[in-house]
Amino acid sequence: MTPDVTTPAPAPLTLWVVPVADLGGVARHVLDVARVGLPGLRLAVLCPEGPLAERLREQGAAVFTGDVGPDAGLAASVRTLRTAVRTLRPAAVHTHLAYADLAAFAAFGPGRARQRAGAPALLSTEHGIAPDDGLYNRAAAARVKNAAHRARLRGTDVVIAVAQSTADVLRRKWGTGAPITVGRNGVDVSAVRAAAAGQRRTPGEGLRLLSLSRLAPEKNLDRLIAALPALLERDPGTRLTLAGAGPLEGELRAQAEALGVADAVDLPGFVEPWGAMAEHDVLVQLSAWENLSYTLLDAAAAGLPAVATDVGGNGEILPPERLVHETTPAAIADAVMRAAVEGPGEVRVGDVATMARATAEATLEVLGRRVGKTSG
Repeated sequence: MTPDVTTPAPAPLTLWVVPVADLGGVARHVLDVARVGLPGLRLAVLCPEGPLAERLREQGAAVFTGDVGPDAGLAASVRTLRTAVRTLRPAAVHTHLAYADLAAFAAFGPGRARQRAGAPALLSTEHGIAPDDGLYNRAAAARVKNAAHRARLRGTDVVIAVAQSTADVLRRKWGTGAPITVGRNGVDVSAVRAAAAGQRRTPGEGLRLLSLSRLAPEKNLDRLIAALPALLERDPGTRLTLAGAGPLEGELRAQAEALGVADAVDLPGFVEPWGAMAEHDVLVQLSAWENLSYTLLDAAAAGLPAVATDVGGNGEILPPERLVHETTPAAIADAVMRAAVEGPGEVRVGDVATMARATAEATLEVLGRRVGKTSG
């Protein structure tokens, strides 16, 4: 008798659609998950050609490139996505960032398209939603975009928010058209600690303060410079590094000159973040809004004291005593000095494996529901 040898079915394929080519917070999320894998699933990534695709290939990930994202335009993005799905036949399409969300909905979401046999499940991860429409859009454009997102959520099987605060903003702005679950960003804690830990100075020893952010209005870097005279009164050796690039570089340099603190401010452009953390004593992040900031997560993992505004997911990482509710020079200076003396406090930081496992569980749950509906 011939033995009954069966070949196990391959794990379901999930296609992640990432409409950015460069390395940033979303790219880091994708690279981390691709590195550790999604338990019970196979992962492929569709993105534009560029640094993210190159890094994914270096990691041995399955990556497909094409015309997808804002530079390609919506029509081309939809065509590329439909071609990828016809070729790869994924069980799920999982989008990251608003452009991919809307392209996937245009390709597969409306009407009967979602009911066709073999149509992929639709998932999205929300990495951050500005609570104030006026930060980036005019009122009319914001209304159109919000309406589009409310519509696409009704055709989405599940949304994963990277922070509770992100989930709350999503519900408030776009409603509850799709199930929402929270899967918090995580970092490789041991790798961050090994690269970013350092000897920290205390007040009076020449504090080194660090900002790692775009030089843009929503980051409130002018308020940090405005606090520098008060900080210099308490520690004349204080130095501030504003690492990053953006449209406000000239204005920030002029502000430092006008306040007479230019010699204490360094604007080096982009820096290697973990190495910079190792050389500084307090991280300061005064953003008008955040999701679950990788910068704050890295600082927490490295043991670097951090001070941040009480917005978005900052309070999901930092303890209450490290949050500022006013961005006056006195309030900022007090918070920075307190952090330098007391240390990080009781921070909360998750790891990449937990983040990937939560994403896999949400995906498999959706696929299980769809199988149940089909068999029923």
